[in-house]
Amino acid sequence: MTRRFDSFVILAEMRTGSNLLEATLAQASGVNCHGEVFNPAHLGGPKVKTVLGMTMADRIADPEALWRRIIAEPGLNGIRYFHDHEPRVLDGILNDPRCAKIVLTRNPVDCYVSLKIATATKKWRLGNVKDSVTRQIAFNEEEFGAFLAARQAFQLRVQRALQVSGQTAFYLDYDAVQDVGVINGLLGFLGSEGRIDSIADSLVRQNPEALEDKVRNYPEMEAALSRVDWADLGRSPHFEPRRGAGIPRVVAAKGAPLLYFPIGPFDDTPVRMWLSRLGGGGLDEGFTQKTLRAWKRTAVGHRSFAVLRHPVPRALDAFAMILRRDTDAELRSRLRKHYRVPIPEEDGIAEMGSAQFRDAFRAFLGFVKVNLAGQTGVATYPVWGTQWAQLEGISGFVPPDLLCREDRLEEDLARLAAAVGAGMAPLPPPAASQTPFPAEEVCDREIELLAREVYRRDYVSFGFGDWR
Repeated sequence: MTRRFDSFVILAEMRTGSNLLEATLAQASGVNCHGEVFNPAHLGGPKVKTVLGMTMADRIADPEALWRRIIAEPGLNGIRYFHDHEPRVLDGILNDPRCAKIVLTRNPVDCYVSLKIATATKKWRLGNVKDSVTRQIAFNEEEFGAFLAARQAFQLRVQRALQVSGQTAFYLDYDAVQDVGVINGLLGFLGSEGRIDSIADSLVRQNPEALEDKVRNYPEMEAALSRVDWADLGRSPHFEPRRGAGIPRVVAAKGAPLLYFPIGPFDDTPVRMWLSRLGGGGLDEGFTQKTLRAWKRTAVGHRSFAVLRHPVPRALDAFAMILRRDTDAELRSRLRKHYRVPIPEEDGIAEMGSAQFRDAFRAFLGFVKVNLAGQTGVATYPVWGTQWAQLEGISGFVPPDLLCREDRLEEDLARLAAAVGAGMAPLPPPAASQTPFPAEEVCDREIELLAREVYRRDYVSFGFGDWR
């Protein structure tokens, strides 16, 4: 009898119960899950050096070769894949009807809180309840918005890939992972003759306390979540429409019908202050597509804008941000280990001299060049992506009326204020640079030419000349 599937993939995220699902499936004869072999930081675990004869360097050079080896193993073999894993294998996996798709979800608030606790305690798995560690975390609305958007976009990509290829997936949520009947149904879906009698007991549920006991600023979290436009996302694979326009980041002036679409990285504090002073009304933020459409209907004669920056200082800000943010420590490690970006170890970053910083920035631009071409195992972060791509997403909702230029921002904003009949408020001075060295000291002719190669689309699309 021909087997229905040759392989399987568990499409999940951190803190969704995928470890327990993997351990439980392993109890069924002939079913083998190789874990997070396409994790950008390791081959399924920090101590794993090889998988099926391939090293990390081998996987980076040819990730599809590792997937082929997994499929070729005896039995029914699969992996766990998260939204930020090796992007070059995803299309092949999703488009293969002989690869079974298992979509595992969890309420995103529970998932976010659990991830924050695990990050703070460094306790990612629990085998004995005696070893449990508790910790209260602080909910951050902006951080949660980015967390949710990345996972929604991934779910939508998976959903569309299955729809256009005529496939269906086996959907289950966090609670169902502990249901023997559901897991046996999943094994039947996979075409396995094996069945289980119990859920794997090698792992213990972490942090089972109520959310209000785990979140330090619980009332603030409740208020923030009331502004999210969703409907039981953890129970359904159908997330709200893609927010490629970055709707939650949109800012409107309360005193004038003017809308601002931020494009990062850019310390836009002066722009926000200017908006808040138009009519003296402050700012409207935290939009959803529904509330933004309502705003547009009532704001007769409204205008919208975004601010373009020259690619050289923008890329420099992106690199400085990556060096500065605690949340990018793992990314820095990947760049250092696998992409030859000479970033010092964590305790040496603050001691970098200008020449050392310039060398690291130059290497970072080289990494971005191959990353934008889809030739790395690291997902493309918006912070270093092209402005063209961000504007394409914005235009999917509504094209901005005006693309302002950073170097003539005051003049452009004056035109916008006049267009909506608002008095011109003075533009505050630019925010202080957060790069460790002035751009003039770091960005030489070589970096200018490299930036032209990396951001050719931005240079051509928006008519940028040399920065210096």
